[in-house]
Amino acid sequence: MSTISIIGSGGMAAAIAGRTANAGHTVEVISRDPAKAQTLVDKLAAGATTGTYGAAPAGDIVILAVPYTGAASVLADYGNALDGKVIIDITNTASPDLTGLVSPAGSSGAQEIARIAPASAHVVKAFNTLFGHVLAKGGLLDAFIAADDPEAKARVSTFIKSLGLRPLDVGGLHMAQTLEALGLMMIGLAKNGAGTWNIALNVDIG
Repeated sequence: MSTISIIGSGGMAAAIAGRTANAGHTVEVISRDPAKAQTLVDKLAAGATTGTYGAAPAGDIVILAVPYTGAASVLADYGNALDGKVIIDITNTASPDLTGLVSPAGSSGAQEIARIAPASAHVVKAFNTLFGHVLAKGGLLDAFIAADDPEAKARVSTFIKSLGLRPLDVGGLHMAQTLEALGLMMIGLAKNGAGTWNIALNVDIG
């Protein structure tokens, strides 16, 4: 198993960290607020650690678990400390009123993150179509991934499988636009047709 670094300490960070620790990986939690990082680490399996915000993460895979509106400032704070890392972007770009996406037309949050990340880093879109509380419950769920770099995509797929999830490749990073729209659709479905947030999208492969 390997070290997985998570930047963020909110609900999705906690859900992914829990499954990651339970899968036997070493989890490094990093937050602007060290106390919040320590609180999350205290809830995880033995061996979890906190990292220093802005310093090079210990893991080769770094999960960006912050709101999209804060992602650019996080990347600016890290700068070249993310050189060579595989960055998993879990953000959704839904507008506050949930009527659309705030990412630039013809682009996505993941593509914007890739644009400002170090050139040697590889951005992979994943986890954004899963609700944190559903992910935390355990069980086999489908996790859609999009990325341009085949090796980064393969590494993230292996990581996702280790969590007891099924990775489904939807194509290059341009497909993050569709995944982010799908994230918004899942919110709309929970609020309307499904009437519950205890839902997940799974593909029936016959």
